[in-house]
Amino acid sequence: MPVVAVANQKGGVGKTTTAINLGAALARSGRRILLIDGDPQSNATSGLGWAPGAHGTLYDVLGGAPAADCVRPTGEPGLSLLPACRDLAGAEVELAELPDRERRLRASIAILRSGYDFVLIDCAPSLGLLTLNALTAADRVLIPVQCEYLALEGLGHLADTIGRVAEWLNPSLEVGGVLLTMFDPRTNLSQEVVRQVRAHFPQTYTTVIPRSVRLGEAPSFGRTVFEHAPASPGADAYRALAREFLAREERAVTTPAARTPSDGVPADSPRGGLVAATGGAA
Repeated sequence: MPVVAVANQKGGVGKTTTAINLGAALARSGRRILLIDGDPQSNATSGLGWAPGAHGTLYDVLGGAPAADCVRPTGEPGLSLLPACRDLAGAEVELAELPDRERRLRASIAILRSGYDFVLIDCAPSLGLLTLNALTAADRVLIPVQCEYLALEGLGHLADTIGRVAEWLNPSLEVGGVLLTMFDPRTNLSQEVVRQVRAHFPQTYTTVIPRSVRLGEAPSFGRTVFEHAPASPGADAYRALAREFLAREERAVTTPAARTPSDGVPADSPRGGLVAATGGAA
């Protein structure tokens, strides 16, 4: 059962939207999905109709509570949620004092893995201990990238972080895919970002998530896009992403991805080229 961290240290790139709606699309295809909300902002929790802050959250699990006791149902059959709360913000400090601080989540969810086909982790928009726990627990990373140049600046940094985690903490970790989000076909900027990302990151999904009012509205109702606007372009895009995701996972079972011993990304993914092109630092 693969664990997939949905991660980008930049906020506003469609990370939570992707975690929720990819999870829902996979569940609607007959898979059993667990979504772990690893962000103290708790947007995945509220986006699936649960109020953040109640007992039985990821914060409790990291503190030793049985993970199975904290899992909750959602409005999507087949999609379960391990919710977050704002106390997770303090977990960064508390984890720093614990042994095996980077492996707490991996150990906590180990017993759950056999009950699901996929576990998705919605990571915090940072590279702190919570995200490090998610990367250490994960088999693959899905990186949403907004179709704007400023959203590309940290992509090289994140790739470096994934490589370090793979080298020191989790040798099985790799980039499962880069997902282009908030695409606007009317702008040259969106088209150019798509071209650059695909040129430098061959793991980029063919599916592109469009900029969509319906996608933005759905979380305010505590619903997925399939419940809120099932015929919308955003819903169609996440259905397509789920199909492409499953096809990659099937290939991964029979053909492990190429990678170097000390790197979390394929050898031909640049450290500086894409970042230099956007003005960021590697």
